[in-house]
Amino acid sequence: MTDNSSSGITRRALLGAFAASAVAAAPTYSNAAGFLRGAGDIRRLRMTSPRTGESINTIYWIEGDYIRDAVREVSLFMRDWRTNDVHNIDLRTIDIMAAAHNLMDVNEPYMLLSGYRSPKTNAMLRSRSSGVARNSLHLQGEAADLRLNSRSVGQMFRAASACRGGGVGKYSGSNFVHMDCGPVRTWGG
Repeated sequence: MTDNSSSGITRRALLGAFAASAVAAAPTYSNAAGFLRGAGDIRRLRMTSPRTGESINTIYWIEGDYIRDAVREVSLFMRDWRTNDVHNIDLRTIDIMAAAHNLMDVNEPYMLLSGYRSPKTNAMLRSRSSGVARNSLHLQGEAADLRLNSRSVGQMFRAASACRGGGVGKYSGSNFVHMDCGPVRTWGG
């Protein structure tokens, strides 16, 4: 490596200035390194749905590029099973789910309990339970309720929380974890 000290700017100083400006210019990616830790150059999502009997095992990202058809497949899989309405699932939520799955070092697919929810479904669930938010991120395709038989709710909660990419709710009594790409926060017991 050469040092261009005659110009007064070293390569290291230039790279440092670039890195600082990149972080300032794109604050939405400030947590990316944290929650994508362990996601790898290939990102895969494996899920089953007890509601529809379907399963998915897809690589949706390779070396920096999302695979459009695979992302559409994930959105179709995570549709509102009650109304069959499909909504685009936020890529950040997909990434959080994949990163948490990798952190747990498990081959078992997630069991998807709830992905996208239509307004009609969310209203019906709200009428039956005080635990359903009026403006749930499920309505925006930004949340998923997931279960694993081989991992406890606590283990799933810790893995998703370690991603620091969004909200993580622990529902021990119902045996599932909520993951979303909203503000970083945790709740539940």
